[in-house]
Amino acid sequence: MRLFPFALALVSLAAPALLAQPGQPETARVAAGSYTVDSSHTQVAWSVSHFGFNLYNGLFAGTTGTMTLDPANPAAAQVTIQIPLDKVVTTSDGLTAHLKRADFFDTAQFPVATFKSTRVTVRDTKATIDGDLTLHGVTKPVSLDAQFVGAGNNPMSKAATVGFEATTSIKRSDFGMNFGLPNIGDQVDLRITVAFERK
Repeated sequence: MRLFPFALALVSLAAPALLAQPGQPETARVAAGSYTVDSSHTQVAWSVSHFGFNLYNGLFAGTTGTMTLDPANPAAAQVTIQIPLDKVVTTSDGLTAHLKRADFFDTAQFPVATFKSTRVTVRDTKATIDGDLTLHGVTKPVSLDAQFVGAGNNPMSKAATVGFEATTSIKRSDFGMNFGLPNIGDQVDLRITVAFERK
């Protein structure tokens, strides 16, 4: 019985170390190099007004891409992201199928959306990533508001990993997708959560 308080104290002291996650929001952990998107742990979420009654959400899976990053010169970072539009996911099978047809993404003709950065402006752990988004055969400038989330070594792949979240809004009519306007909203809000692994 006398050992119980001592054992409990040891567990309490060890708990923070046991609970610490490999990725931490410390820029000093960021390793320079070339990275690729960890597709299994990356999501592009979208939200659009449904008849003005509610916001309807969906996801794109299978995102790929690359990034070059040097923590000594973060403004020189370059990012390219490819989003496979035929991997759109919603909670309605009928809507998911409709989004792939010519009314919306027309994935038979335009299977992939691409974002390529042109400038990165860094402010501490935040950044504005300006670039060109090509969607539905149209290329337009887009700015992402990005936030550094964490960096460290992935315990599964053993690779140096860094993660970010980013948001932006686009008008689908700018990319030639006018079906359902104005009942289905023109503004599409995007939220991107991405993990990059160093090659």
